[in-house]
Amino acid sequence: MVSSTATTIKFLQEPTSDAWIEQALANLDTVLLDHSHCERKAAGVALNLMFRYPARTKLVRALTAIAQEELEHFDQVNQILEQRGIPLAPLAAPPYGASLSKQIRSQEPDRLLDALLVSALIEARSHERLGLLGTHCPDPELAKFYRGLMASEARHYGIYWVLATTYCDRTVANQRLEQLATVESELLSTLHPEPRIHS
Repeated sequence: MVSSTATTIKFLQEPTSDAWIEQALANLDTVLLDHSHCERKAAGVALNLMFRYPARTKLVRALTAIAQEELEHFDQVNQILEQRGIPLAPLAAPPYGASLSKQIRSQEPDRLLDALLVSALIEARSHERLGLLGTHCPDPELAKFYRGLMASEARHYGIYWVLATTYCDRTVANQRLEQLATVESELLSTLHPEPRIHS
């Protein structure tokens, strides 16, 4: 039985359960493949926001850097998959990402605020869970790899928060973040039967 002994990461209302750590460690190949998908999707999210808001200079500059870094991580994970003989393949996505995206309101400026906050929450959860893998993974090289990604994920969720408070009122952003964080925690309150980074 592993124990996370984790403190709650900033923005997140509840820490990841020990059950997720046990599930992930028992299915590392699947989690690695899902991690590849997560990095690709994260780059896509940053690019989509840049295309939607091309006149917002600070956003474009910040998300260009994030997209580049996410693609670097995507390549790194894919190299590990190749080393381990795990072919790239599709995976059914857990409900987490789609359910959070449904919370994004359709009218501006709410849409921009929600998109940035949802991205911040996903990055915060990624930071936490990659850190847990870095702590508990029995493979030393893989553990080192995950620990090395933690700082990037923390920086990413910080950037999304800074952008949210750059383009929207901080008080409004704080209130909306609390609402979305409640949804985020509820989505993970029941362990998804298929092992994923966000299951």
